[in-house]
Amino acid sequence: MNEVLLSAKNLTKRFGGLTAVNDVSVDLWRGRIHAVIGPNGAGKSTLTNLLSGDLPPTSGAIVLGSKDVTGWSPEKISSQGLGRSYQKTNIFLPFTVWENVRLASQSRQPHAMSWLRNATDFVAINARAESAIELSGLKDRRGSMAGTISHGEQRQLEIAMTLATNPQVLLLDEPLAGMGAIESERMIGLLHTLKKDHGILLVEHDMDAVFSLADQLTVMVNGQVIASGTPAQIRLDAGVQAAYLGEDIGEDGA
Repeated sequence: MNEVLLSAKNLTKRFGGLTAVNDVSVDLWRGRIHAVIGPNGAGKSTLTNLLSGDLPPTSGAIVLGSKDVTGWSPEKISSQGLGRSYQKTNIFLPFTVWENVRLASQSRQPHAMSWLRNATDFVAINARAESAIELSGLKDRRGSMAGTISHGEQRQLEIAMTLATNPQVLLLDEPLAGMGAIESERMIGLLHTLKKDHGILLVEHDMDAVFSLADQLTVMVNGQVIASGTPAQIRLDAGVQAAYLGEDIGEDGA
């Protein structure tokens, strides 16, 4: 069933005299991918930082599920069902794929783990990790060292670590950055799979990927929303073409 999992209303973030995000609202629905696009400096990453708690808003409100999480710490917001990936991959390179994902799953343990117990004894933690690895397409790489797998697989691993925390909402900051065609195709397939059970905010510069994935688009310029709508509506928006896209977008992308 489609439902709003995260609702942000009138978010504003000021750094002194600079307004990085100005009165931005966005709703994330289960079963939908909401992409945020715009030129460098548009405020996309700042918006993501506000939603994840990495930055407190100057004004506005964020509701996650039924709770107002405005101003909460990233750790507390994450514990309520929000997962995030970053522009720069955050994984433990000397550890195996399995160890990375199990550590992420372990973060959801409600109490401290006894160092005297073997890690394999924690059935629920390990089951959550296995599920995340399989869903992310890394089952055949579970024993590989994270530092030896490809860039695209490392991005999949970061998403697997996020999934192991059992999120309802995913904030994905440029998950296709630096990928070749084959890896991009694999990531696009993964995101299509994930949207069924999650609300997803996607920040991405690959316009072909954005228009193939997004159910809803928000276009930002200089911290403000200049357009919001379906991909078809955004393609035809003269203001978007003039401010960002530069030309009409055909059915095959930018």
